[in-house]
Amino acid sequence: ERILKVAFEYAMKRRKHLTVVDKANVLASSRLWRQIAQEMAPQYPEVTTDYMFVDNAAMKMLQDPCFFDVMVTENTFGDILTDEGSVISGSMGLLPSASTGESTPVFEPIHGSWPQAKGLNIANPLAQILSVAMLFEYFDLKEEGTLIRKAVDASLDENVRTPEIQVEGGAKYGTKEVGSWIVDYIKKA
Repeated sequence: ERILKVAFEYAMKRRKHLTVVDKANVLASSRLWRQIAQEMAPQYPEVTTDYMFVDNAAMKMLQDPCFFDVMVTENTFGDILTDEGSVISGSMGLLPSASTGESTPVFEPIHGSWPQAKGLNIANPLAQILSVAMLFEYFDLKEEGTLIRKAVDASLDENVRTPEIQVEGGAKYGTKEVGSWIVDYIKKA
C-alpha cells in the first residue's frame, strides 16, 4: 500500500495518469498488487489509472512512450522497464530517478554513481542534473524544475552532449563542458 500511495500522490503532482504494471495473469503476488491498486484508486478520482501486464507495458513503451506519465511496478519489472527506457532515450546518462517513500527521498541518475569516471571528464551529467529538477518538482518548486529541464533540452538541441549521445560530426564535450553550459543557460534565463 505504501508504494502505491506514493505513486498515486506523485501522479497527482504530474499529469494525473498512473499505470500499474504487473503480471496478474500469471503471478499471485501481481494479483495482490493489482487488487490493492484497484482498492486504492477510488481515493484518487482525479487520477486516471491503467493496469497493464509487464510485457504489454514494454511493448507500449516502444510504440508510444509518451502514453506514460507515472508507472508503478515491483522491482524486477521496474529494472527491466528502466533499462528499456534508457534505450528509448538514447542513454542511461539521460535518466533521472527518485526513490521516495514516507521519509527522505533520494534523487540520483538511474545508473547510480560511476566512480571509475572520476576525474576523466567523460560522464554524462544530464541524468544527475535532471535528478535535481525532479527534486525541485517533488518539493513543489515547479518553476525551478522547469528551468532545469529547459536547460537540458536546450543543451541537447544545441548538440552540447557527451560523446555517447553526440550526433555524427558534432563537437566533443565532456562532463565539465556540458555542466558549465547548463549553468550558463540557467544564469541567463
